[in-house]
Amino acid sequence: MPDFESPAALAAGLADAGYLADEGLAMAGFLALRLHRPIFLEGDAGVGKTAFAAALAETAGVELIRLQCYEGLDASHALYDWDFARQVLHLRAVETAAHGALSAEELEADLYHRRFLLARPLLRAIERAPCVLLVDEVDRADDEFEAYLLEVLADAAVTVPELGTITAEVPPVVVVTSNRTREVHDALKRRCLYHWVGHPTPERETAILRRRLPGLDERLAAQVAAATAHLRTLDLVKPPGVAEAIDWAAALRALAADTLTAGLADATLGVVLKVREDIELAAGTVGAR
Repeated sequence: MPDFESPAALAAGLADAGYLADEGLAMAGFLALRLHRPIFLEGDAGVGKTAFAAALAETAGVELIRLQCYEGLDASHALYDWDFARQVLHLRAVETAAHGALSAEELEADLYHRRFLLARPLLRAIERAPCVLLVDEVDRADDEFEAYLLEVLADAAVTVPELGTITAEVPPVVVVTSNRTREVHDALKRRCLYHWVGHPTPERETAILRRRLPGLDERLAAQVAAATAHLRTLDLVKPPGVAEAIDWAAALRALAADTLTAGLADATLGVVLKVREDIELAAGTVGAR
């Protein structure tokens, strides 16, 4: 991993990758790299937590390995699994070639060779480090799954009973994200540096829009950022994130709009809001009159 000399240097590298990190996030990322500690990013959906991990990998010039969490996720889907079909084919081939010359113990030992192990994201990150491992939306997984992460976060290692413990030569940079749909256990958080990722200011969101959508008119970008900030002040079921603001600006540009009028805002609310009640509440509240 490259050795960034300061948080500002990391922020500059992230900006080159298209991600505008604020001072707090740049500091958290810098310390995570320097201290070889995982970073736990919490915040509303769409504020750029996942994008930060992708930009960090691009900035560092390493692979991004993503584990998308969901309800029911278990170790076999996150750590490893055995390629049963290949094992059966190998067994038949060996039996045919050996004509009984091999013992059952020798055959069994040969079946549990590394070449038959399917590496899932956690094991893949251990074996391919240096890399960035993104454990995305850990709050969507069950409580039990967090225990599987502790060995990875604490020791940069995973244990395969048939093979033993596999330890990374260089620990991966681990980014864990949560939308806070439930509280994550303290045991996991204690192993990480913590940072809350909030919504950007209208000024920074304007800069993000122009960075992500080259050629976007500055005034239109500022209007979209201001309108999105206003929507977040309403009592919405799902407030829009930066991703939705980018989609909104892209939609307006596709319509060849140079101003976000009230009528155009109402007509395109479905781009930025995804709940009918939210659209009804926001209608008529944004856009130039």
